[in-house]
Amino acid sequence: MRANCWMGVNEVEVQEVPDPKILNRRDAIIRITSSAICGSDLHLYDGYVPTMKEGDVLGHEFMGEVVEVGSGVDNLQIGDRVVVPFPIACGHCLACEREEYSLCENSNPNAELAERMWGNSPCGIFGYSHMLGGFAGGQAEYVRVPFADIGPLKIENDLPDEQVLFLSDILPTGYMGAEMCDIQPGDVVAVWGAGPVGQLAMASARLLGAEEVIAIDHVDFRLAMAERQVGATPINLDQTDVREELLELTGGRGPDACIDAVGMEADHGTGPIAAYDRVKQALRAETDRPHALRQAITSCRNGGTVSVIGVYGGFLDKFPMGAVVNRSLTIKSGQCHVHRYMRPLLDHIEQGRIDPSFIVTHRLPLEETPAGYDTFKHKENECVKVVLQP
Repeated sequence: MRANCWMGVNEVEVQEVPDPKILNRRDAIIRITSSAICGSDLHLYDGYVPTMKEGDVLGHEFMGEVVEVGSGVDNLQIGDRVVVPFPIACGHCLACEREEYSLCENSNPNAELAERMWGNSPCGIFGYSHMLGGFAGGQAEYVRVPFADIGPLKIENDLPDEQVLFLSDILPTGYMGAEMCDIQPGDVVAVWGAGPVGQLAMASARLLGAEEVIAIDHVDFRLAMAERQVGATPINLDQTDVREELLELTGGRGPDACIDAVGMEADHGTGPIAAYDRVKQALRAETDRPHALRQAITSCRNGGTVSVIGVYGGFLDKFPMGAVVNRSLTIKSGQCHVHRYMRPLLDHIEQGRIDPSFIVTHRLPLEETPAGYDTFKHKENECVKVVLQP
């Protein structure tokens, strides 16, 4: 089969690779009908996630048709149309029983690698390094899905792929980011990053009752999308002092909740601290650039909530812990527990309360995936989200 493979920093290539096979009675094989390039994939592309190997198949946002099932999978049949969540979860460990699926205790066969980095291991993830299991991803023609009796969600309607594909990751991630804000009537929610996850976090904040949503980015076409699609108030961080602007918009208090949808590669900080981050990262003395997170913390109102859904991989410096403690801020974060949200969010889509397909700007065949990565990374041709079709 054909699949998009990681070949080194800033290099991917569509190659011929072996077809996946059933390895466990709880496996299924899915023929991919749609997949996508995620902002998190760029962290792999840019070389910031360790334990990648040449030839690894990428992609953790995908859906398709069941073509084979193991003997232990009794909830799926050949021909079923399914969306597959990016966390791989067994369904039976303590974390899964608590619906904390991204913390599954049984799905990462390389847990010891993650433990060295983070203390304990999260779940395995499709197409996301050997530290998180070494599982082949879904930017391919076919994929093996472990624990298929737990993960895939059957789509039993005629909604197009683009309306349901993002149930695999970024719609639940954006929704969980908004849910962690504990939004109350009248709340103002500010979102750093107007990429795909940020856009869906804003839409979710609206769905959960936020009175005002503020979008913070430096890319004008992304800000325009947020304003047009979710009624967000745009702030271009290259043109104004973000904190001062937020105070002006909120009567001097700051937003009730701030969502960091940027993560480890925040690249548009200003002033000496931004230069400091870049030097420290170049010297491998700091793995992540936390500019967006610092700004969210210092901008949030006293007693507010900072929700972190942007991906961080390691260590960051100049973290304003004094502001967190002395201003009674709450920080919530985590890889999304996708399984928990898929069915409720599908209901919202079916009822017309949210339609995530508005973020799709580019559609490419699988063979053109390398060009898609380059376009997405450099935000060319007003690219917000790339969908791939084998």
